[in-house]
Amino acid sequence: MTGRTATGGPVWGRTSGRSITGWAPIVVFLAALAAGLLLAVGSASADSSITSKQAQAQEVLAKVQQLYSDQEKAAEAYDYAGEQLKQIDSELATNTENLVVAKKSLAHSQQVIATRLRDLYVRGEGDSTLEVLLGSTSLEDVVNRLDAIERVSHQDSRILSDVKKYKKEVLDNRSRLEDAHAKQADVVQQRAQDKRSIEGQISEQNQLLATIKDQIAQLKVEEQQRQAALAAQARARAAAERAAAEQAQQAAIVQASADASNVAPASTSDVNVPAPRYGNVVSIALQYLGVPYVWGGASPSTGFDCSGFVMYVFAQIGVYLPHHAASQYGYGVAVSRDQLQPGDLVFFDGLGHVGIYIGNGQFVHAPHTGDVVKISSLDEAWYSAMFVGARRL
Repeated sequence: MTGRTATGGPVWGRTSGRSITGWAPIVVFLAALAAGLLLAVGSASADSSITSKQAQAQEVLAKVQQLYSDQEKAAEAYDYAGEQLKQIDSELATNTENLVVAKKSLAHSQQVIATRLRDLYVRGEGDSTLEVLLGSTSLEDVVNRLDAIERVSHQDSRILSDVKKYKKEVLDNRSRLEDAHAKQADVVQQRAQDKRSIEGQISEQNQLLATIKDQIAQLKVEEQQRQAALAAQARARAAAERAAAEQAQQAAIVQASADASNVAPASTSDVNVPAPRYGNVVSIALQYLGVPYVWGGASPSTGFDCSGFVMYVFAQIGVYLPHHAASQYGYGVAVSRDQLQPGDLVFFDGLGHVGIYIGNGQFVHAPHTGDVVKISSLDEAWYSAMFVGARRL
């Protein structure tokens, strides 16, 4: 005896013996279901691990980028400190030259004065004032000669004083420059150490980033293998469901013909949601596993975004949907999560994301940039938290 459930599926009553071959599709379906459950758990874990590693990689990359910025600043500071040290060295070189000139000038001035004094002594002009008075021809001549002697004396004294003062200034400046050179050399050394420290950190972070990328690559390989296994299980499950549905339909026809009075009438109170008419859309959707996510994409040749993928798949069976997840939510009838059947549309994140339910708590979808069309589980933390609802077309 058979009837129809609220979703249009067969209701099995007491029947005569059932052949082993009749149970084969159901056995295949149960096997696929069990294997799919294990793979779904693994897939959710893999997705979580990849996401976690990618987040860690982004953190390390951000740190590396900041370190590169710090390195550039440290290099600039090192270069500037070096330029300042070069400037001090240049001033020291000039100071050395000035000191040589000062010493020579002082020696020369001292030699000139010594020679003049010696000449005066040799000529016996030690008391030149009296001789000027006696040797002058006029008062004006006396004044002029005395003034000349005074000027010579003052000039020699001033030159000697200036040279000594210049030498002292050069020596003082040299002392200042030597102190500045020592301090600036310490600054240059510190800047070089800062630069080397940042370069070491960059090297460490780059090594860590390379390790994380290798781990992500390995996780992606494992995820691809899991996705392939999930796809195989989903195809097997879809085939088993189709076979079971066909057998149920044949059994219902035979049973109805044999005993029409035993057909249980459908209870209107139980009919809440119609059975999905497009369960075979799952097989079509699974053909595009691995196609890259592309924002605005709506074909396997260019890639899919989430609503573009759903739109493209359903268009192949004559159902035309808009290229917009929130608008797609307006089609069909609402379905609760516990009543989901293959071919239903599942929505997430405030109607910002959509996928196609394929059974066993799983759905196929185009997730986000950097990913591909894949199978995910409704039990994954993010999808479970962000689940909005489902629609049956």
